[in-house]
Amino acid sequence: MTQTVLPAAAATDAWRYALSRTAQSAFVLWAAYTVSFVILYILPSDPVSIMLNQGDASLVDPAQVAALRAQYHLDEPLVVQYGIALWQALRLDLGVSIQTGQPVSAMLAQAAPATAALALSALAAALVLGLGLALAASSARHPRLRSALQAAPSLGVCLPTFWVGLLLLQWLSFTLPVFPAMGNEGWQSLVLPAATLALPTAATVAQVLSRSLSAVWGQPFVAALRAKGLSRRRLLFTHVLPNATIPVLTMTGVLMGNLLAGSVVTETVFSREGIGRLAQGAVAVKDIPVVQGVVVLAAAVFVIVNLVVDLAYPLLDPRITRNRARALA
Repeated sequence: MTQTVLPAAAATDAWRYALSRTAQSAFVLWAAYTVSFVILYILPSDPVSIMLNQGDASLVDPAQVAALRAQYHLDEPLVVQYGIALWQALRLDLGVSIQTGQPVSAMLAQAAPATAALALSALAAALVLGLGLALAASSARHPRLRSALQAAPSLGVCLPTFWVGLLLLQWLSFTLPVFPAMGNEGWQSLVLPAATLALPTAATVAQVLSRSLSAVWGQPFVAALRAKGLSRRRLLFTHVLPNATIPVLTMTGVLMGNLLAGSVVTETVFSREGIGRLAQGAVAVKDIPVVQGVVVLAAAVFVIVNLVVDLAYPLLDPRITRNRARALA
């Protein structure tokens, strides 16, 4: 009887946990859209006038301004504007750019692949570099070498993204013309921007993983396995490392958010087309629909990555499903 009840209870807990996390993610995405809408649409400026004459009010045709304000629903009360915009967003219609007249969704779709390639390349490089540094620190036998390797990530976390980018440009593009300084052509143009984002991120990964490895090495089960005669190498890769990587998995969403934020600076430094350059240009001309589209896209990526991590996390530790589901019940 127990053998049939427990699987059913576990399945119920898993579904309850998944539904609760999905509902929370949807709420976060709605909140991000609402907050960005309120902040952007109460700014003391008229984007239509800016679009028509770059801010010179004496050259504005009032009739043309009124027509465009009606076209973009800017003459409606803020609540009505919000309702119209939210309904359109639910249909994946983020409006039309005030500056170019193009659909915001199309502009984001055109710019997203370059930024996605940059962020994913940087994330992959950061995970490899962070894992290598953490394993080197954990495996070092000499105390001073171990201390130096464990302290290195703290220095890397403090490095500003723009400073790393400018330094790499000076070394590997101007002094030694190994990689191109700007552009989106070919994989060579991706190396320096990805390295710029990867180095500080790798330091964060190494810092978290080093602390986690140190904590797992001190667990009682490690001492028990050592007593059974397992080598340090086998202990590390079979038992210690799988348990130590769980905190890194949980911070994947934060890392993606940092990479998306850093892409604005990185794409500017390296003159790359992407979401970052699109956001910078939209902010400069106060193109509110595009700015909000970028905010919503970044929030959606952040929410989706965190949702996937939350749903995958119980696979590593099934106790989480039962405990969280009961806590949310």
